[in-house]
Amino acid sequence: MDLSCFSTTYPEARDKFLHAATARGATLGHWPHPLKGPGGEALSCDTAWLGPEDAAGVLVVISATHGVEGLAGSGPQVDFLREPTSAQLPPHTAVLLVHAINPHGFAWLRRVTEENVDLNRNWVDFTQPLPANPGYAQLHEHYVPRHIDAQSVAAAEAAIEAYRQQHGLHAERVARSTGQYTHPTGIFYGGSGPTWARRTSEAILARHLAKAKTIAIVDMHTGLGPFGYGEPICNHAPGSDRVNRAKLWWGESVTEPLLGTSSSQEKFGLTEFGYERCLAHADIAFVALEFGTYQPPRGGRVLQADHWLWNHGDPTGAEAVPIRNALRDHFYPPFADWQEMVLWRSRQVFAQGVRGVGG
Repeated sequence: MDLSCFSTTYPEARDKFLHAATARGATLGHWPHPLKGPGGEALSCDTAWLGPEDAAGVLVVISATHGVEGLAGSGPQVDFLREPTSAQLPPHTAVLLVHAINPHGFAWLRRVTEENVDLNRNWVDFTQPLPANPGYAQLHEHYVPRHIDAQSVAAAEAAIEAYRQQHGLHAERVARSTGQYTHPTGIFYGGSGPTWARRTSEAILARHLAKAKTIAIVDMHTGLGPFGYGEPICNHAPGSDRVNRAKLWWGESVTEPLLGTSSSQEKFGLTEFGYERCLAHADIAFVALEFGTYQPPRGGRVLQADHWLWNHGDPTGAEAVPIRNALRDHFYPPFADWQEMVLWRSRQVFAQGVRGVGG
């Protein structure tokens, strides 16, 4: 298995993607970002389209919804372009690869966008009252402490543990990661309006999928679940046609947070909900392909340090390097066996999606 499809930086990943797409003869699209990367490099979301322009069935694969997770998501996209099967699609079928939808987070090795927004909580209707998360408000100062010395971190963890003891483990998970719209400097912040990444997503969908009739979407993620396992998570309404379609295409390994069968839990403002609205004309099924890394306490610590850095530290200084590297290694473990598992499972899920929209 050729692991050279993976990269360790955004510029390397973008170069590999564009080179592989060009070699495959894909139609490229470029969506330049207004800001720069840490090395002054240009940032862009890039798309590659394979197949007829008027394809009735389309597989969509998205990387870097959570920026740093793009290191894992980009590799399978490059691998797909390099594999001969990408040139052997069923009739009337196409593939749309969306590379680095959150290029700023990808380049700076953060989960969030340049607005400190979790893109996967940003797809709410901002003309309506925003979802409330009172548990987060109680815990914000502990999730994002002003200091990250050992004593401060220990005190924050003790306060969070006390909340768990009083309200339960699930309640703390909901408070932490369901999404919040009250603390712009906090974790899992959903924003105060559509981000650049969301607006770009909507433009990409309008350009490429306005006429498609059947669409399978795979959004690449990492961080939850057993090490290396790729869990297809479906947040469509339980029992709906979209859930049934997802299970028809991807099998019984599809999990549902709303039924408690997933490593994830219910969340506000997911990309899936936005795609449902944008693609209401088509029969769709959306899964987040989540590859497990490490257990939650470690993830909480690296996010805590990352937010401290951007709120109280210097993201361009020497102190940023170990914090960025720790976050990268949590969401993209630097081990060949993990990469092999990601690549094998991605090939399987992509092939299932192609068969689903092509059949």
